[in-house]
Amino acid sequence: MTAIETETLLEYILVEYRWVLVVTALLPMSLVWKVWSTLRSYVVFKLNSAPRMHDRKVQEVQRQIKAWLSGDRSTRLCTARPTWQTMSFRQGLYKKTFTNIEVNLVDVLEVDKKNMTVRCEPMVTMGQLSRTLEALGLALPVVPELDQLTVGGLVMGTGVETSSHVHGLFQHICVQYELLLADGSVVTCSKDENPDLFYAVPWSYGTLGFLASAVMKVIPAKKYVRLEYHPYTSLPELSKRFQEESLKQNPHQFVEALLYNKDQGVVMLGDMVDEIGSDGKYNPIGKWYSEWFFKQVEKHLNARQSIVEYIPLRDYYHRHTKSLFWELQDIISFGNNVIFRYLFGWLMPPEVSLLKLTQPEAVGRLYDRAHVIQDMLVPIQTLERAIQLFHDKFRVYPIWLCPFKVPNNPGQLRVSGDWQMFVDIGVYGVPKAPGFETVSATRSVENFVTKEKGFQMLYADTYTTREEFRQMFDHTLYDRVRDTLPYCKEAFPEIYGKVNRSVRK
Repeated sequence: MTAIETETLLEYILVEYRWVLVVTALLPMSLVWKVWSTLRSYVVFKLNSAPRMHDRKVQEVQRQIKAWLSGDRSTRLCTARPTWQTMSFRQGLYKKTFTNIEVNLVDVLEVDKKNMTVRCEPMVTMGQLSRTLEALGLALPVVPELDQLTVGGLVMGTGVETSSHVHGLFQHICVQYELLLADGSVVTCSKDENPDLFYAVPWSYGTLGFLASAVMKVIPAKKYVRLEYHPYTSLPELSKRFQEESLKQNPHQFVEALLYNKDQGVVMLGDMVDEIGSDGKYNPIGKWYSEWFFKQVEKHLNARQSIVEYIPLRDYYHRHTKSLFWELQDIISFGNNVIFRYLFGWLMPPEVSLLKLTQPEAVGRLYDRAHVIQDMLVPIQTLERAIQLFHDKFRVYPIWLCPFKVPNNPGQLRVSGDWQMFVDIGVYGVPKAPGFETVSATRSVENFVTKEKGFQMLYADTYTTREEFRQMFDHTLYDRVRDTLPYCKEAFPEIYGKVNRSVRK
């Protein structure tokens, strides 16, 4: 057997039988971690010890920054959090050469019911935060659906959810940031205090300073989401309904769509309610034995009729977590089998960090060649043309569609008028397009997004040049802020230096 044949066989075994490692080791390890982190978060919040610990933890970060400052400053700074612990499926090579700063900021600090805000440290997860707020009858206006997404990642990167056509992106529900700058100082910023810094932080990817805490709006929560499913077998008809619902003066609270091929999909419209009505059935999709949500939606498409369901609010918020949208079907192909769900569904999903940590290089190479994880953000009126391009270049289904409003605030996302409605097109899976090639296909889509004045989520592979990147994102305010912050350019690279494909593997 030749070396090439051996490598091909190894890749086949690692891909086809990776589930053995996941089921026998990663799922039990994930369960232990979830139980520990849930109990710790509950105890710390109940004892109200997090605010007292916060100042000490911030001082420890300051100490490390000042140690770098007093040295030769020959390296730049980044958090010491291993990249396998992040939600991005790539790992940053810069971690190996930068000075790594330990940032152990993992707690919910305060819920202020009077001002309807919550203050959190950056490594608080969406699952942790939604669980804490649920007990108080509250919720974030925007709850990005995967449990393991962190406040810091959603602030420094971005986050979107099915309520974003009303409330905007995750950054738009934030009212204050606490940052540690490269000189070791601590500064707070809001739209009224240090506004330039406040508007420059989102999408900055830790290149202005280290996030120490964020204050976010909260809203009253109800028990259930009344969810309507509307199947379509025509892309123009689906697109028309999707845009109309997103742009209504008084829209539903939640708008989302899943496409199962270029012409067929389901538009979902939801609203919070306190009681289960007689017009639909109760569906606790968060139960361990429940089918994966995207598979349930597909059944509604095949039934070809609109129906109504009542889903517990927190189940709805995290509806795509159990199957990691649909990525787990490529790792545990039998994960939605009824027997597996009843026996082992309570262990799902494995922690993304553990999947990354145990991912062999052969799987990484295979992902380079034959896997796409991308979110492209385009003006909503371009939806049909964008879907046609994604079909031609990737042919990956399902496709996630999520509308969101962008106000014309200072920062990197500049839009026309007072605000503009966009749609997040999420593509995650194995491309079936004839002649698919990763770089050329992604470059074609990036060019389309830039031409239509859209944006690319930066957790995924970015093949743009630096000049193209700066054309996609408005760096005017960002550059000005970097010029004014002490030691900023010494301590941190530009955003492009942390997200372009050459610094990730």
